[in-house]
Amino acid sequence: MARTDTVDVAPGSLADPGVTRVRTVRTVGRGITRLAGIVPFAVYISLGLLIPMIAIAVGAFKNPNTGAFTFSNVDIATHGVYLTGIRQSVILSVLASVIPGIFGALVAYAIFTAKRASLLRQVVITASGVFANFGGVPLAFLFIASFGSSALVTGWLNDIGLNIYNDGFSLYTLSGVALVYMYFQIPLMVLVILPALEGLRPAWREAAENLGARTWQYWRYVGGPVLMPSFLGCVLLLFGSALSAYATAEALTAGTIPLTSIQIASFLNGNVIAGQENVGKALGLGMVIIIAIVMVFYVLLQRRAAKWLR
Repeated sequence: MARTDTVDVAPGSLADPGVTRVRTVRTVGRGITRLAGIVPFAVYISLGLLIPMIAIAVGAFKNPNTGAFTFSNVDIATHGVYLTGIRQSVILSVLASVIPGIFGALVAYAIFTAKRASLLRQVVITASGVFANFGGVPLAFLFIASFGSSALVTGWLNDIGLNIYNDGFSLYTLSGVALVYMYFQIPLMVLVILPALEGLRPAWREAAENLGARTWQYWRYVGGPVLMPSFLGCVLLLFGSALSAYATAEALTAGTIPLTSIQIASFLNGNVIAGQENVGKALGLGMVIIIAIVMVFYVLLQRRAAKWLR
């Protein structure tokens, strides 16, 4: 006869099945609790980003009349005036990101070198937060009233012999729109680059000075390489902000400049040719692709910057 040996397990010990089940339930409960915290964010992203993006991607390749798959929408969106709009949008975004990026970095460095408790530092940071969120129709009206062809500041300049409109400047051109964008792009650059400047350790500067390095040598071999990924990432962020801006350019130029964002708005308002209703979705898909490429490079640069600024 076979003999079966049994081992008594003390209640509450690690080998007790009841204890194992309790620990499993607790572990699952903690996991559910952690996931519950991101459910609202996931719902928000799904409703505000993923579902509209899928709808745009599907509509960009759909014939509005038959519902069949087609490339005609994308073909129209990449030729003629729409291609010009994409080109103008990219040029405007480059101008409204590189130049404000440089000036914003200089302003941020001036704030960084000031005393933390100084009133000027607090005022500049607060003002940057306000100006970075000031845009749209009010900003366009502000510049039209100040720098328009018969505006207040333009009249003052004419009185002292400086007629900027006779010299080739116009607020209603691509360069004029880029100038208006700098009003909120420079403060935005100040806000996003300041944490990277705060991450520069004073010990690095002191070590460089102890080794005989001058100021430009410190920035050439230490500060510059450390800040460059963060700076480029912030410039890409400004690029995306300028590319997606719409209300300011529309109110300033009344659609006379072919920009992709204004063209998409025209489709949404119903100003379309019969059979081309989904061309606007193809333009939107192009914007999504450009922003996606920008964000990929932004994430890569931020990862590289994080290695130094931990």
